[in-house]
Amino acid sequence: MPSLAPRTPPRLHPAQWMAAVPVASRFILQGGTSARAAAAQAWGAGFSEQPCRATLQGDRATLWLGPDEFLLLDLGAESAQPTAATERALEAALAGTAHALVDISHRQFALGLSGPHAELILRGACPLDLDLGEFPVGMCTRTVLAKAEVVLWRTRADAFHLEAWRSFSGYVTGLLREIAAEFYDRG
Repeated sequence: MPSLAPRTPPRLHPAQWMAAVPVASRFILQGGTSARAAAAQAWGAGFSEQPCRATLQGDRATLWLGPDEFLLLDLGAESAQPTAATERALEAALAGTAHALVDISHRQFALGLSGPHAELILRGACPLDLDLGEFPVGMCTRTVLAKAEVVLWRTRADAFHLEAWRSFSGYVTGLLREIAAEFYDRG
């Protein structure tokens, strides 16, 4: 069995507005209504039927990415072991149901952006209208941050959860720091 790379968040200099989100287990689930119903039992969090919305129950979140496609986040995971156990539980629940389930835990990292300027900082490189009226709390979507594909989820009026591929960590964090320099003293 191949060894897995350690899942560690990117190295960041401390900043009051940006922090690495602790290690999380991540899965992409593709499947229709019956697959979502079966997965919800094992996952412990429901699935939004409304486009571009996230649901959160405890440490488990599901983010609507497209028709019949969801990002599942276990924000309480600390090692590869819970991922394997969770994946087995999901696959057992989904047995006999048309679906695709892929563990992407090692591919991505997450950042939390918060504070009074979080929305403005993201606007500096994201083409979406992030105004609270257009992108309310609980909304999530795939988008770009300059040249990097990201998943963006508004968790509070002044806070966002951003998922990106691990190989883009230097680019994404550097870009955000450059934009934030207008609001913060290089922090």
